[in-house]
Amino acid sequence: MCGIAGIYNRTGALTDPEGVLKRMLSCIRYRGPDESGIYINRQVGLANARLSIIDIRSGQQPLSSQDGRYWIVLNGEIFNYIELKNELKKHGYSFKTESDTEVLLYTYIHFGSGCLEKLNGQFVFAIWDNEKQELFLARDRVGIRPLFYSWIQDTIVFGSEIKTLLEYPGLEAEIDPESLSQVFTYWTVITPRTIFKKILELPPGHYMHLTRDKSTIKPFWLLRFPVNDENCFKGSLDDATFELERLLTDAVRIRLRADVPVAAYLSGGLDSSATTSFIKKVAPETLQTFSIGFEDSEFDETPFQREVSGYLGTRHTAFTCTREDIGRYFPQVVWHSEIPILRTAPVPMFCLSKNVRESNIKVVITGEGADEMLAGYDIFKEGIIREFWSRQPDSKYRPLLFQKLYPYLAQFQGKNRNLLKFFFGYQLQDVNSPFYSHILRWKNTSNIHNFFSDDLKEALISYDSLKEVFEILPPGFEHYSLLSKSQWLEAVLFMSGYLLSSQGDRVAMANSVEGRYPFLDYRVIEFAATLPPDFKMHGLNEKYILKRMMMNRLPESVLKRPKQPYRAPIAGSLLSSGSREFVMDLLSERGIRQTGLFAYPAVQKLMDKITSGTLVTEIDNMALSGILSTQILYHQYISKDGFRPNALSLENCRIVCEENPIYT
Repeated sequence: MCGIAGIYNRTGALTDPEGVLKRMLSCIRYRGPDESGIYINRQVGLANARLSIIDIRSGQQPLSSQDGRYWIVLNGEIFNYIELKNELKKHGYSFKTESDTEVLLYTYIHFGSGCLEKLNGQFVFAIWDNEKQELFLARDRVGIRPLFYSWIQDTIVFGSEIKTLLEYPGLEAEIDPESLSQVFTYWTVITPRTIFKKILELPPGHYMHLTRDKSTIKPFWLLRFPVNDENCFKGSLDDATFELERLLTDAVRIRLRADVPVAAYLSGGLDSSATTSFIKKVAPETLQTFSIGFEDSEFDETPFQREVSGYLGTRHTAFTCTREDIGRYFPQVVWHSEIPILRTAPVPMFCLSKNVRESNIKVVITGEGADEMLAGYDIFKEGIIREFWSRQPDSKYRPLLFQKLYPYLAQFQGKNRNLLKFFFGYQLQDVNSPFYSHILRWKNTSNIHNFFSDDLKEALISYDSLKEVFEILPPGFEHYSLLSKSQWLEAVLFMSGYLLSSQGDRVAMANSVEGRYPFLDYRVIEFAATLPPDFKMHGLNEKYILKRMMMNRLPESVLKRPKQPYRAPIAGSLLSSGSREFVMDLLSERGIRQTGLFAYPAVQKLMDKITSGTLVTEIDNMALSGILSTQILYHQYISKDGFRPNALSLENCRIVCEENPIYT
């Protein structure tokens, strides 16, 4: 895993490319602390900070073809590189390294953009063709690895994180009001937007082709669900279970490929327990597992983690994340996320990866993707319950199903049916809406817009973010089942933009740790999409096929326990003794007016409620986290007087500079 950066100028007039690229790499050196390299010619500069995992001895980047025509930088892994290498050898190619980067380069040379359909991995890469003077950029199917870019006249600057781009002269960060509106609705932005104006993100499953005359962005993969029964899996549940096991076994097998030890995260839930079980099946030697626990019993899953570790015989290390830890590291996580966050949940994951790296582990396998592809989230059940309730909207009892769905939310317990109807009854009978499953969540989250300043509200007065969601819906979406629509929205918006970013790549790579996700193997995704909804959500029994597959392979308590979403304390953490003064200063009248993004009276009312001991709702918590993280982000990237870690030095950076590239 690595961090990459680059510059391309159509007119062949780069200014101080070595200095710029060194600064770009320095600010993300944590993504690749082992070594670094830069390639420069008159038109293009490519840079790489390497976290060496495969072919530690000879896999340095940037890497060139043997004739010097092509140069590549890669962030990520191509898990099927061994199979691709054997295929390429049959076509007459020879290799000078054992790296997946070189295999990727020659796969591109042989197949062109068609190489993307052959790759099984998590990647962002850039390839420069000296002969055609063309640049090719691509991002993996579901967006596990990030790539950002910005145009400054005839120059495009790109990198693994936004902060690299801001090292380019003249490019300054400016918060985009419409993007901020999206974050306070969907928890993320809709690609290609970012939170900053003029800075864009290459969408997942897309590539960019740049020449002197034009730039082209095209998809090479899109998430699809069946539009009718003919496209669904035709076999029995047993057949589907057998096939899912076959695919997951191979997905785990190729993700164990590394020249360094590979460990696993073990949350105590079904998904990470399943991946850990598969690792033991594929590689039965002693496996090292890591987990995070909380001092608050409401969020802690430590007993389940210990039970699964003992059952599978792993060498387990557990860490506890305190409220003080969350408050202390919150600004650092915002810095790495480069976007406001409405939850504190990324912070414990940051702490976990920090401890994992201190244990000399670079690679961990985790269970992300199972909830999205096999229907594990409560929001999927919520849509089903609401549709069921809509058939008898006056029912006294159907709304009570939400009490069982959300037993951990105190405001929904007791006999207050009116509150349940008020909260969950929004657009109850609009079942034909493409956003039926998510419109309630989006509406509740968007209540945080009430905290916006008058100027910000004025800037958004005619803006409707739902139009942008409509624009990215795939053909035939209206014919998807209710569950498939829910899964598509969750995977494309939430998973890519939040789960794999703020809670995934950013907090892991901040500590030089690479996460690998067997459930996000594209073969598993495509197969799961074809499964009948009942195989995934059986009544209200989530991930039914996965539970069936893991029978007698995991403790029964794990298979039968209610779904517990991963959460972390918010208000209690952000207002803990160690961070309280800092938070209150940012949310003071002076602090709020300084950024101009929020209305102080509304923020003051929220803080009075939180500090008075009154029941704090999930929306209150999200508002606090969102407002605070936005304030922090402003000081980090706009006024530049907030938490900004020092850039790391580039020791022994390998530089190749070709004024007039020559190739045979």
